[in-house]
Parts: sequence; C-alpha cells; structure tokens
Amino acid sequence: MKFSLIAHHSFNTIYDLKPEKLAAHGVRLLLADLDNTLVPYGVPEPDDRLRQWTQALSAHGITLFILSNNRGQHRVRIFADALGVPYIGHAGKPRPRSFLLAMERTGCQPEETAIVGDQIFTDICGGNRAGITTILVSPIKLAGNPGRYLRYGVEWIFRDYTRRKEQGIL
Repeated sequence: MKFSLIAHHSFNTIYDLKPEKLAAHGVRLLLADLDNTLVPYGVPEPDDRLRQWTQALSAHGITLFILSNNRGQHRVRIFADALGVPYIGHAGKPRPRSFLLAMERTGCQPEETAIVGDQIFTDICGGNRAGITTILVSPIKLAGNPGRYLRYGVEWIFRDYTRRKEQGIL
C-alpha cells in the first residue's frame, strides 16, 4: 500500500466535481468525508443543493458513499439515511480497511473508486493507501476546535504542492 500525503486532484468544493467528468474517468464509487467536506461540522441533514448533486452523481452511474471518522455513528447514520446513501461511521481513516469495505459492499474496484475529503492526514492518506483516486477540497468552515487550525496549518504544504502539481508549476 502506497503512503502519500499528496492528492491526485484538488478543488474548492464538492460542487466543482462534475458527475459527467467523474463518470468519463471511470469513477463508479465516490467516497466522501462528511464533516467539512459535504457539510459544515454539526449540520444534521443534507440541503437541497447536496441532494441535487447526489442525484446527478447517481444519474451518471456513481454511488456516493459517506466514509466518516465521526465517533458518533448516530449522526452519520441519520445524515446518510436522509441523503439515501450508504455509509461507514467511525471509519478509522487513514487505515485502508473502511475504504476496502466500502468497495466490497458496492462491488467496485480501486480503479473505479475515488475519495473526496478536506483532510490530508485522513482522507487523502487513507485513499492513497487504499490505491484509489484522491480528491482534496478546501474545508467548508474552520470555526470550532482549535486543533483543526493547527492541523490545517500543517497540511498547507501538501495542499499547495497538490495545486501546483495540477497547474503544471512543478
């Protein structure tokens, strides 16, 4: 399993990910972090924009699957059920086990799978270790836990490297 803290792709938000482009690249399974990727921390249910984006993914043959490290499985279950998508809560990212389990549950192979997330040390590292395409998005909101500011600060160099690599600067 490959260890890397560099994402394959980066975008501002999940809404910059176009379902038709993902499908054209062979993506059938899109794993997604919940908090600060799909919605800000603590938002209990999906809004209409997220529902429409999820439907557009489905229309292009892509399953959205929530993969969250949230220790409270109750929150993840309620959110995923409201969105009508499968999930694994308390996923243990960056360990690849939950990534592999999600692929097994959906019958997808690593080359058909991508993960989108806002954190380098969990989402991107875990996706790279599982051998899938990794997509980094900017965190939706930094407010809250002071540890997040520190973590995002440390991640800055890897975020910058990913963006520069994509722009052909490196």
